[in-house]
Amino acid sequence: MCAVVIVCGTALAQQSDTANLSALDSIVQTAVQNHEIPGAVLVVGHDGEVIYRKAFGERSLEPTRSAMATDTIFDLASLTKVIATNTAVMQLVERGKVRLNDPVTKYIPEFAQNGKSDIVVRDLLTHYSGLPPDLDLSHPWNGREAGYSMAFAEMPDSPPETGFVYSDINFIVLGALVERVSGMPLDVYCAQKIFAPLGMVHTRFRPPQEWLPQIAPTEYDEHGQMLRGVVHDPTARRMGGVAGHAGLFGTGDDLAKFAQALLDGKIILSPLTIEKMSTPQQPPYASALRGFGWDIDSPFSSNRGELLPVGSFGHTGFTGTSVWIDPTTRTYIILLTNSVHPRGKGLTISLRARVATAVAAGIPLITSEQEALRLKRITGYNEAMPSEHHVAERNGAVLTGIDALEMQDFALLRGQRVGVLTNQTGVDASGRRTIDVLAHAQGVKLAAIFSPEHGVTGALDTTKIGDSRDSATGVPVYSVYGASDENRRPSIDVLKHLDSVVIDLQDAGVRFYTYETSLGYFLEAAAKAGVSIVVLDRPNPITGAFVLGPMSEPGHENFTNYGPIPVRHGMTLGELAQMFNAEHNIHAKLTVVAMQGWMRGDWFDSTAVEWTNPSPNLRSLTEAVLYPGVALVEGTNVSVGRGTDTPFELLGAPWINARELAAYLNARQIPAVRFVPVSFTPASSNYANQVCRGVNIVLTDREFLDSPELGIEIASALLKLYPQQFRMDKMMEILASKTVYDALARGEDPHRIELGWRDDLQKFQQVRRRYLIYK
Repeated sequence: MCAVVIVCGTALAQQSDTANLSALDSIVQTAVQNHEIPGAVLVVGHDGEVIYRKAFGERSLEPTRSAMATDTIFDLASLTKVIATNTAVMQLVERGKVRLNDPVTKYIPEFAQNGKSDIVVRDLLTHYSGLPPDLDLSHPWNGREAGYSMAFAEMPDSPPETGFVYSDINFIVLGALVERVSGMPLDVYCAQKIFAPLGMVHTRFRPPQEWLPQIAPTEYDEHGQMLRGVVHDPTARRMGGVAGHAGLFGTGDDLAKFAQALLDGKIILSPLTIEKMSTPQQPPYASALRGFGWDIDSPFSSNRGELLPVGSFGHTGFTGTSVWIDPTTRTYIILLTNSVHPRGKGLTISLRARVATAVAAGIPLITSEQEALRLKRITGYNEAMPSEHHVAERNGAVLTGIDALEMQDFALLRGQRVGVLTNQTGVDASGRRTIDVLAHAQGVKLAAIFSPEHGVTGALDTTKIGDSRDSATGVPVYSVYGASDENRRPSIDVLKHLDSVVIDLQDAGVRFYTYETSLGYFLEAAAKAGVSIVVLDRPNPITGAFVLGPMSEPGHENFTNYGPIPVRHGMTLGELAQMFNAEHNIHAKLTVVAMQGWMRGDWFDSTAVEWTNPSPNLRSLTEAVLYPGVALVEGTNVSVGRGTDTPFELLGAPWINARELAAYLNARQIPAVRFVPVSFTPASSNYANQVCRGVNIVLTDREFLDSPELGIEIASALLKLYPQQFRMDKMMEILASKTVYDALARGEDPHRIELGWRDDLQKFQQVRRRYLIYK
């Protein structure tokens, strides 16, 4: 049984159902007149029909002139990546022959050269592999095998998943992977498995001689020959015209068939696969949103225009080609030009944007409820990662649960004997303690106070916390923290004398913060005693938008792990209460008094709620952001800065070489943090009064920090640099995942380890979604 006290509202908007695409003619004609492009073919589809199909300008300017026609065949350039190679890879994934999280070396062993053994298939598809943009063309080489050999031997510029770099090498390697796994040349595979089933009769690599009159030329090559029917991309040209990144030729009509097949979810890929490859798949902290192969929201997304939603996806080609597909409104836009003709000086970036904006403005973009939910999932405070359009800060005015309870004049509690689990964080907007507010509430009898870890004042850092009496109210204080499990649970005998227990605690938003386990213990005890639980909700200080880190595993339950949830769960204490109550089959009588004005993406400094240290060593929002990562190693033989002025911003030990550790971690290019070598002397906790050498962790962008992965990076670094000194076995109590622990012990790369927990995170998010209160 659960109730949520909340007020909410919705708003709906509708648009005209009349399409008007007349503006497209003048937009493209103006681009031709301004010599931005020699000509173009534009095809627009909507709701299963082609609603616009026109040719403009000239197909060829040199050495002869010819008019553009709708059946013109274009060098599709990098559209090859998504039309051919990406589709082929996803077909192999569907058939179980390729796994996205497998290392590329599983399929191409020689790819392991020069430190690439930790790059996985999804890194190539999303352009987060760390490989450079292109192969070296400064010296002569020719042939597909030569190109493959160079790609396999390429040295990464950075570790995988540390940054977005659009790389042709990624798709050259993927083309080779398709050939290795399928046993067929890439061009043959695509012709049989993609183009033929869709009836794309004018799409292929290395077009035949009889197609030349229909082909739009590109530009003069290094020998002064106009390229027509020969791939423009110099790397693909050296590889013989067939490569995973470029080489495909095709028409607007053929691409319309392809786009419609993706919208329909038929013929070449299943709907689930299409959904997966066209929704964000980049690392959780990354700002450039990429699907598998497809662009969603990145520096290359200008062809989406100003009105099509971020939930759409597309790609461009260097020769002047582009395709953009919007599942939300069932619309596609195909703009094919040979803007590089005749001397590589054309421009299409602004044209693509103007065309897309005009299409979106001219079409009735009515969305179904299901597609609206899809759009919200991608464009809002995304569960796994922020978009580049994510609102990072706002000036909110949040009222917490105690404020809402006061506004309701304590109607939930009137006539009851109540207890309250709270500490120094339980204060209302006027700064009054929740204890005092309840003690003086008309019709409410405050009969018991329960204090969690650190005591009712939040100042104690010891397990020796006994019962006491509150000096201001005279109400007895029962400690629910101590060295034993019994000491950490409320007394059933005490609860039986109450009608309700109010819980007002500021959580840290982290699985191993003990207030969450105390919440679970109170739900269990309340169900046995037959009393109600009322949770006065408070903000998750590190937002409710990010779900990160490994899931805790069954069999590792303890006071820092109430049940199977990830390190950073993105839930408020009220939402956790609902989930614990249902998923753990507790079924206590539960009411959550919701906040007013809180949004899922709010950091604590966006709420206007006054910061009160939730525990002695969480003294700032910066420390709260770093805590889910740094605290993963605090049970080991290192200092995490407890006993200094900046806990969780420091990490060190007497046996660490500060410069060595800082250099190693900085070389890992961990997003959103930098490491400065320091020495410090903690006054308490590990290595009290001893000089520790290590790092000051500088947070550079909280939006893009995957803090649990930071913790794994730190543990991995300590194990690699100091295998004799670092006692990693002490991590298990907080980590609560033998899978992750064993991977660390084997020396696996932290990026690979993080990939291993993503599937479990997706499953958790399906469960989590049922208990979310706030948008």
